[in-house]
Amino acid sequence: MSASGVNRHDHVLEVGPGLGSLTLALLDRGARVTAVEIDPILARQLPTTVAEHSHSEINRLTVLNRDILALRKPELAEEPTALVANLPYNIAVPALLHLLAEFPSIRTVMVMVQAEVAERLAAEPGGKDYGVPSAKVRFFGNVRRYGMVSPTVFWPIPRVYSGLVRIDRYEVSPWPTDDWFREKVFELIDIAFAQRRKTSRNAFAEWAGSGNESARRLLAASIDPSRRGETLSIADFVRLLQRSGEAVPPSEVAGDVAGDSEQQGSVGVL
Repeated sequence: MSASGVNRHDHVLEVGPGLGSLTLALLDRGARVTAVEIDPILARQLPTTVAEHSHSEINRLTVLNRDILALRKPELAEEPTALVANLPYNIAVPALLHLLAEFPSIRTVMVMVQAEVAERLAAEPGGKDYGVPSAKVRFFGNVRRYGMVSPTVFWPIPRVYSGLVRIDRYEVSPWPTDDWFREKVFELIDIAFAQRRKTSRNAFAEWAGSGNESARRLLAASIDPSRRGETLSIADFVRLLQRSGEAVPPSEVAGDVAGDSEQQGSVGVL
């Protein structure tokens, strides 16, 4: 809990509170907590558990009976500043990426996930565990791996070890963060890792239209076309998109063309 840095100024989004042990710890630190629980029985019980612990803390708790993957910003009365959660192992990566994208107000993330997932999230380019989750999560911020968690601290005892991962969102993002740009960058990441054994030139050939055009775009982004996708950093993927000529949404291009036409028309009238 101390590694999360949560304090009384934070509004914490908690996922899967279960019986409420983490919820109580967050409330004890003075934070306001919105707990999202998909199980209706657990969701109904949580306020009672908190009230039995402290009547004053119940005023800082909001419980939502929701699927975390369907959670949207308007459902929260207050923007969260932190995400602290034991993420369900089967949806850990999709849930994490969804929440980082949906709630840009989240500055700090401390999550417990399956140990193998923690390794992948924190892996560096070129490492054996580096992959799609490693690259995509770095679109949002810096990633650090914390310690392992033994199965014996849980009940029932799972068959896997867990790991802690902290993400600190960039104070100032090095690149655009709008949905369109993010989805385009993520598309390039998916392409690269769908064909891990291919060189970047060959992996991006279909996206670029040909192998030669792929090589041209890679060189324009200062990327050796012979490199494999698993060696590319998030900055490489962003630069590839930006230097490819496809980093502007079609609507903006259409708007520029329309604006040019109107300007030319006005000149003609004058």
